[in-house]
Amino acid sequence: MRATKVMVNLPVADIDAAREFYSDFLGLSTEEMNLGWVARFQTPDGRAELQVVTRDATAPENPVASIAVDDVDAAYAGARERGYEIVHPLTDEPWGLRRFFVRTPDGSVLNINSHPA
Repeated sequence: MRATKVMVNLPVADIDAAREFYSDFLGLSTEEMNLGWVARFQTPDGRAELQVVTRDATAPENPVASIAVDDVDAAYAGARERGYEIVHPLTDEPWGLRRFFVRTPDGSVLNINSHPA
């Protein structure tokens, strides 16, 4: 398993209110995705991007980052073998993502995910 993309997840109270700051002020003007509780903003060239999250739709905690991997099942098995705390089990989410949340040794929660083939 290897990471293919890392995305910061910034906590926000309201995505619409956050849009003005991240889009108008910072120039992350392309709203790549918005599920109502999570949205991704990026520059028009796609080189800079971030996600904002109000409250995760299915997990008990919000992750600080989302990490796309080439094999989420192998990542899940590896996390369990190492005894890391699984915060949200390996799940096929209704929006097309296969993911799990794991707590890092310093206490951060990461969303490890992939889009099924």
